[in-house]
Amino acid sequence: MKIALDAMGGDHAPSAIVEGALEAVREFDEVEIILVGNEHAILGELAGKNVPAGRIEIAHASEVVEMGESPMAAIRKKKDSSIKKTVDLVKSGQARAAVSAGHSGVAMALGLLVLGKSEGVDRPAIAALMPTMKGPFVLLDGGANVDCSPINLFQFALMGHAYSKHILGRPDPKVALLSIGEEASKGNELTKEVFKLLKGSGLNFIGNVEGKDIFQGKADVVVCDGFVGNIVLKTSEGLAEMVVKMLKMEIASLTMGRLGYLFVKGALRGFKKKTDYAEYGGAPLLGINGTCIISHGRSTSKAIKNAVRVACDSVKKNLDEVIRNDIAAMQLKIPSIKGGGVAAV
Repeated sequence: MKIALDAMGGDHAPSAIVEGALEAVREFDEVEIILVGNEHAILGELAGKNVPAGRIEIAHASEVVEMGESPMAAIRKKKDSSIKKTVDLVKSGQARAAVSAGHSGVAMALGLLVLGKSEGVDRPAIAALMPTMKGPFVLLDGGANVDCSPINLFQFALMGHAYSKHILGRPDPKVALLSIGEEASKGNELTKEVFKLLKGSGLNFIGNVEGKDIFQGKADVVVCDGFVGNIVLKTSEGLAEMVVKMLKMEIASLTMGRLGYLFVKGALRGFKKKTDYAEYGGAPLLGINGTCIISHGRSTSKAIKNAVRVACDSVKKNLDEVIRNDIAAMQLKIPSIKGGGVAAV
């Protein structure tokens, strides 16, 4: 299975990306990687490395999209960027999936423009996996759509349901709406309207959840707009990192700190593993005709390797097709918003 990997995207590119590609082909027997980017730079990173024969190839791209660039301007001006060529390889059928730790806005826009929306989907969404006491849940949207309509969030719930069921293996995923209170009357106009839609959807909708509850494992799918979702995502990452550092500092300050650390380092390592974004690799962009994985800009080689794993899982389980089929099956139940009211199609 060929995966196109944007070698120039991310804070630690190309070194971490190339190393992640090598780790992926060593660990996953079925994977072949197309590294997309500056050929000279990529060859320099591969020099002296043990490269499995026939498992890695290079597709040269002369331009790089920087993190601070406007998505639309970058797409118009940089026709030979590594991120665009990565997605183009999926469109042409030369790769089964695209993975990038570069500009997420550009990756999302290209996924939409090049691969196209899935039938029945108005807007694609980023599905981010997050840890709980009972295993991971999927949060969407993780940042693709800042301003959303009720029907957008309703479709996010459908896509999250499909992802949780077919990728995470939850037979009847519990779907929740992120709000400021559990009661149906709590929240803004958007969440109140979405609550009505989800309640009559036929999904296993358990109602609203507050921010304090999402990590308790109450829901398998948590739905919100991309503005809220991205804040939740990044706040959670920062909190997890701070907790680990504070615990280490507190243990080190004790008289028997070094000895104590020997007893708890296994637990600390386990905690870090469960909360480390690198373990989850990347978030799929759901609702497009193809597989596109958006990784964290700070991705390490381990994160890139795991992003390749996520891409392979999504391809093997035909995730984009599953989402199309699930939405088509729900078509008679999908509400449409007309003139601010709710009407069944």
